[in-house]
Amino acid sequence: MQVVAGVDLGGTAVNYTLIDADERFLIEGLQEHPARSKEGPEICLQQIADGLRIAVEKVGLAMDNVAVVGLDTPGPASAAGVLSAKGSTNFVHDNWAGYDIRENLALKLGKPVSYLNDGNAGALWGHFSLFGGSSKSTSISAIVGTGLGGGVIIEDEVLKGRKGFGGELGHVLIPYQSISGIEGLVPRCNCGRIGDLEALCSLTAIEKTFLPYFFKKYPDHDLEKLGDIHKAAKAVRGLAEKGDPMCKEIFRVQAHALGVFFDEMVNTFDPDALIVGGGAIETSATFQAWFISEIRAGMPEQRAEQADIPIHIMPNGDTAGSRGAAVEALKIARQGGLI
Repeated sequence: MQVVAGVDLGGTAVNYTLIDADERFLIEGLQEHPARSKEGPEICLQQIADGLRIAVEKVGLAMDNVAVVGLDTPGPASAAGVLSAKGSTNFVHDNWAGYDIRENLALKLGKPVSYLNDGNAGALWGHFSLFGGSSKSTSISAIVGTGLGGGVIIEDEVLKGRKGFGGELGHVLIPYQSISGIEGLVPRCNCGRIGDLEALCSLTAIEKTFLPYFFKKYPDHDLEKLGDIHKAAKAVRGLAEKGDPMCKEIFRVQAHALGVFFDEMVNTFDPDALIVGGGAIETSATFQAWFISEIRAGMPEQRAEQADIPIHIMPNGDTAGSRGAAVEALKIARQGGLI
């Protein structure tokens, strides 16, 4: 029995999954192993290899049963898996600079390895969960977490672009001035842009921009009394779900930001589906339905032919990266006749 592995390398942990030729996932939920990425490439790649062996043995298989390995990591990195020379938050060790993680993992494992950045991997999983692997459909995914990831899938293929920066949706500028209730707000992204999607739709945006702005509208709010804005930002989602007026208003603004962004994507790609994922919507079905309704409310009026494009919540959000990486690797395995 030949299978394909998906490996999602995060800052502290590696998550694994396995998929067979019939597109069945053999691991449900998280299968994690410590990443130790801050200790450099040599140690981290050994951790990836050790954790993969554990995952394979867990389902009663051996490494010889793994035909191809799909890897995803945070960026910035090229489409081929060469990490940025300037490094990143997750790859702080000097030896990661300009490191070809895909090629070196392939040498380490003695197997073909495919590569996606984590946003594209999550987007591919969201797409695959709706359409499977041979639908020729198009989807746009926005994954709202600490930042804003996502991706564009065109006819089942990940849009990577010339240097691997295709689908960097978080840094697309949106007409945020059209959103009601944030007059005078200046949403500045860590990348330097003012008014891109990540500057409005992310945990970072809640901490840097929304809480300082809304505390003036809601004086003496319990979150301000915490005296720790980072801790307060993490509490906003839970309080919004419970109906707290200020926190729910923050999520309404984020939903409307997604609405005007998705409108841009609809008019650019005319997709079959729009998908929202990430920690922001790891909530009850009731709150998710409200959030999607607010995305719709934030979208400008559309043509009748466009208004029926569905908006979905991404399933299995905590395993989206590894599953998307596995789907990409399955495609490579099939093309090479390896599975």
